[in-house]
Amino acid sequence: MSKLPVRVRWLIRSDMLDVSMIEHASFEFPWCHEDFLGCLRQRNCIGMVAQRLPQLQTVGFMIYELHRGRLDLLNFAVEPDFRRMGVGSQMVARLVDKLRQQQRTEISATVRETNVDAQLFFRSQGFRVVDQIPDHYEEVDEDGYLFLYRAVTSHHSHSVG
Repeated sequence: MSKLPVRVRWLIRSDMLDVSMIEHASFEFPWCHEDFLGCLRQRNCIGMVAQRLPQLQTVGFMIYELHRGRLDLLNFAVEPDFRRMGVGSQMVARLVDKLRQQQRTEISATVRETNVDAQLFFRSQGFRVVDQIPDHYEEVDEDGYLFLYRAVTSHHSHSVG
């Protein structure tokens, strides 16, 4: 399947309806409008959307926090009809670029233990499970898996074969 061309840009207020619709189509316990607004009002919280080209239809979003040395991915979803088309990969690539630009080295994401699709996606993007968080998801008494992406710090890695 070919990669869907997208543009990843800052999330703005007029994107919130699309973001909310993707959120509700993606999660059993979705964030409400106030959850998004409360998060995005914080100085270190960033929202981005992925728009399908050339239509500029919003097909994905991510919300992350900037911390010293790392980015914490708080919410990440792709419209169900556009999954497995490279949209999520392009959004992760954008985050990895941000690591390089900002001297940060890690991206973290916590995933529900039953969300196997998300676990497989993050593994395919180079993330690894580094911890299990008991009862992280209170509404369902479910554990979370902490995934971590570590940027390669050296530009000159050679393998001896």
